[in-house]
Amino acid sequence: MRSQRVVIAGAGLGGLRAAEALRASGYAAEVIVVGDEPWAPYNRPPLSKGALGSRVDHARLAFRIRGTAADVTWRLGEAVLQADIEGGKVFLNGGEALRYDALVVATGVSARRLPVPGPPPVAASGRHVVRTLEDAAALRAALRPSASVVVLGAGFIGCEVAATARALGCEVRCVALDPFPMVRPLGTELGAELRRRHEARGVVFHLGVRVSRILGESRVTGVELADGTELAADVVVEAVGSRCNTGLLAGHGFDLTDGVLADAALRPLHDGSPVDGVAIVGDVARFPNPRFGDAAWRVEHWNVPADTGRRAGKVLAAFLAGTGYEQTVRQPFEVLPSFWSDQYEMRLQSFGMPGLADAGGIRLMEGDLSGECVAGYYRGPDLVGVVAIGMTRAVMAYRDRVGRAA
Repeated sequence: MRSQRVVIAGAGLGGLRAAEALRASGYAAEVIVVGDEPWAPYNRPPLSKGALGSRVDHARLAFRIRGTAADVTWRLGEAVLQADIEGGKVFLNGGEALRYDALVVATGVSARRLPVPGPPPVAASGRHVVRTLEDAAALRAALRPSASVVVLGAGFIGCEVAATARALGCEVRCVALDPFPMVRPLGTELGAELRRRHEARGVVFHLGVRVSRILGESRVTGVELADGTELAADVVVEAVGSRCNTGLLAGHGFDLTDGVLADAALRPLHDGSPVDGVAIVGDVARFPNPRFGDAAWRVEHWNVPADTGRRAGKVLAAFLAGTGYEQTVRQPFEVLPSFWSDQYEMRLQSFGMPGLADAGGIRLMEGDLSGECVAGYYRGPDLVGVVAIGMTRAVMAYRDRVGRAA
């Protein structure tokens, strides 16, 4: 009788936590983790802030792998191109087929590029993104004092890169369609305050305007906006969102419109029915979270890969053991998304899903908007999120109050 095998597609935090949870739940057979980067799992959030401002070094960012998962096989620098769900196989970019008894899809997201004319969308031409260790290292080398930097996008990564570049002595302009920086997670009031703080540090915003093209032939020289404005640039950073890496599941009838739709046990749904033996983890997982209602959401916050990885490992271990599976599947599963963002001396910290708040549903809970404060985000009577500027201890008092169940 052949031994069992779990294949984990994706060697990030979600894949790591899934492997550890399999072992912690009693699964002792083979685990193979396939990752398209050459690096063991590492912490990504510092790539646009702390590490970008000092030294981009894998040794400083690497996660510790627990001893229980020391025998996991890591296939790094390879990628899963396609999964054969019915046949129980995945196909790697080198042509190899790996059979599996259970599959974890933890492939994450890739940085989007702006679909406008311009030099080749590569770091060597001056067009940068921030998603991988290599991305951050290339951008760090380009952020020389007095360099002209144009950041396209004013979300998390855009604002963090803008702050880091200013701290390194660069001239920074930030271009976005949104009316305020980070308006989706923060709303207009905190977004306006964030803009004020950036402008006080010398960042120039061009908001509510599209990019027509990136100037230059083989090398970036600037950015042309839809209103005719031309911004000189040595460096362009495209922080315009992400796309889900779901291609390996194409053609199987899954809902891939926004990540992969899954049930509360993180099993992908086919015509509304869950597929056993497969788990969706991390940034690509769109799953119900009863803490915030009956819908399914996909959330790209730092704790979600860890929480979903642990859940997936526990579910798949029970599936492979053949005992206790239904009880494990029925166990409640809720996630409280959280994020933090360091910009200059300011730390933003959040719990919940502030973007679900009603229009006008933001209330100042403590402090002062121009200094340190905690803001609450309400959907009807429910506190669906809190965001703090500073006040890191005070915001913790609101954590357990966030969500419908609370």
